[in-house]
Amino acid sequence: MAGAIVFERTGGPEVLEWTDVHVGEPEPGMVRVRHDAVGLNFADTYFRTGLYPAPLPSGMGVEAAGVVEEVGPGVTGFAPGVRVTYTGSPLGAYSTERVMPVDSLIHLPDAIPGETAAAMTMRGLTSAYLLRRIAPDLTAGDTVLLQAAAGGVGLIVCQWARLLGIRVIGVVSTQEKAEVARAHGAAEVIVGRDDTARRVRDLTDGNGAKVVYDSVGAATYAASLDSVAPRGLLVCFGTASGPIPPIDAVQLAMKGSIKVTRPALADYIRDPAERAELAGELFGHVAAGDIRIEINQRYPLREAARAHVALESGASVGSSVLTL
Repeated sequence: MAGAIVFERTGGPEVLEWTDVHVGEPEPGMVRVRHDAVGLNFADTYFRTGLYPAPLPSGMGVEAAGVVEEVGPGVTGFAPGVRVTYTGSPLGAYSTERVMPVDSLIHLPDAIPGETAAAMTMRGLTSAYLLRRIAPDLTAGDTVLLQAAAGGVGLIVCQWARLLGIRVIGVVSTQEKAEVARAHGAAEVIVGRDDTARRVRDLTDGNGAKVVYDSVGAATYAASLDSVAPRGLLVCFGTASGPIPPIDAVQLAMKGSIKVTRPALADYIRDPAERAELAGELFGHVAAGDIRIEINQRYPLREAARAHVALESGASVGSSVLTL
């Protein structure tokens, strides 16, 4: 028997319950993985609340790192004892072990601890596609605006952008988070959401940011849109404060031929070769110490409900993990 967090109805953190589950043997194309650590992501709350529909009852979580314990018939490329990480899997990562499709797995280098992998696989691959795929014309000297710059993705983007010579203007909610963002590579930091667009214009000689990355959603969409330079790009990749409003195409033209996209990580790691390329670049930077993954919050897996309370309060800084 294994232990897992499940929920039988949607709602607040209180719907998350610890229970014993039978894992079973892996079928063809499947593997059994014993987890070392589990990733905690804001998107997990969307499944719990029902914003992202899931068949009920359901497991929780899509990201973890661990060791392959057993492989099913026909599985190649993975064997018992191999270290792996994954993200975007079927729900069920909030568990001590599980059976899952082999297609979700990524080989984990020995230089990267399991806790680090669980804290960064989703955030790191998100940062990878944001900087290396979705805006391929970004070059050294360009300026981007990053909402939630002290979050898990934000701190990785700040560091990676600095490696690429890209100037980051970060937006955070407190002075404490501002210090964290600066320490991780943000060139300028705006504290609070009031008058963001004007302050961005002041910091860019009136031009605005070439790319604006917004994971907050409803509360920041208007300010983010007003912060984009003419012919620039607004990337809405999260909805922590609620969904973005309907997009007015005429408004985009009037604000300077702005482009808006709402990407999903799954579409950037669906191809195994591209996923391996992005993961390899990410793991290389982390192993070399050029990108630091700091786990600032740890919660026992059994206390996932408490972790969700903290996550939704906005008190978390950087990455969080669930420990076993």
